[in-house]
Amino acid sequence: MHSPLQNDTFLRACEREATPYTPIWLMRQAGRYLPEYRAARARAGDFLTLCTTPELACEVTLQPVDRFPLDAAILFSDILTIPYAMGLGLHFVEGEGPVFERPLRSRADIERLGIPDPETDLRFVGDTLRMIRRELAGRVPLIGFAGSPWTLACYMIEGKGSRDFVQIKGMLYSDPGLLHRLLGLLAEAVALYLNAQIAAGAQAIMLFDTWGGTLSTRAYEAFSLAYMRQVMAALHKEAEGRRVPVILFTKGGGGWLEAMADSGADVIGLDWTVELGIARQRIGDRVALQGNMDPIALYGQPDLIAQEAISILDGYGAGGGHIFNLGHGLTPQTPPEHVALLVDTVHQYRRS
Repeated sequence: MHSPLQNDTFLRACEREATPYTPIWLMRQAGRYLPEYRAARARAGDFLTLCTTPELACEVTLQPVDRFPLDAAILFSDILTIPYAMGLGLHFVEGEGPVFERPLRSRADIERLGIPDPETDLRFVGDTLRMIRRELAGRVPLIGFAGSPWTLACYMIEGKGSRDFVQIKGMLYSDPGLLHRLLGLLAEAVALYLNAQIAAGAQAIMLFDTWGGTLSTRAYEAFSLAYMRQVMAALHKEAEGRRVPVILFTKGGGGWLEAMADSGADVIGLDWTVELGIARQRIGDRVALQGNMDPIALYGQPDLIAQEAISILDGYGAGGGHIFNLGHGLTPQTPPEHVALLVDTVHQYRRS
């Protein structure tokens, strides 16, 4: 039995309900900018061990919530847990990021794939979520997440991050049927994985479509958004007597807000290239909005950080349905005291 929720401001904002202040959480709020995270990472020995050891993943999930009065915690994990469980040989290279030893380059590679069982192959994620819920004791809601099928496919086919995505786009234009087969399998895997997260205690879900913005409009609709729609249609929408909202974030997706708003998501995450007030005008009250401060603004002078936050709040305007966040994740060089300033500014501005 979970503890009663003491602060549901974030969840109410997801439902576009009135809240006494604008709630705030931050992408990559558990990360290298925190000295306590760096200490935990050193104890783990490597990033993958940190992600797959429930006690350590729980510890780092709670670190930013213990340090700052944030309105939500987000599971500490990685978007590549599904391909990791598929046996593609994931490891992380310092200064380079994730690398797969066995990227998908042929029909045979794709046909060999199976869907991971969340209760066995990815059990460490469920164990982590249950542990976090116990330790949070109802302080704030817990967000679970996954990478979008398109984003997972990008890493699985390229073998690592890319500037041009030649391998996967080559497949898209030369053998679209094969790519659709992979994306359909990934959509099923992501839905199973996220439903397992909800069963383990996640109170909201976020889909990270990190590389959707690299596509043309037609390709985005067919190869990214269509499969996120499939995922969202398959999700369990209620747990613990309450709706489980879904946040959809496509980095670089500002041109497709209307389509995203009609996708089945409850909240659309925005990067910093989109004017928040204009986004609100374009989609009306169909969904809540999350965002969208440039994370590098947190390198600035304190008074300018506060001004930037207030301009974003003013840009959204009055009424519920706004969750303050960054347009992408916190970076390692961010001063923690600047994060504290941002959280305090956002909380106090609407209250005043």
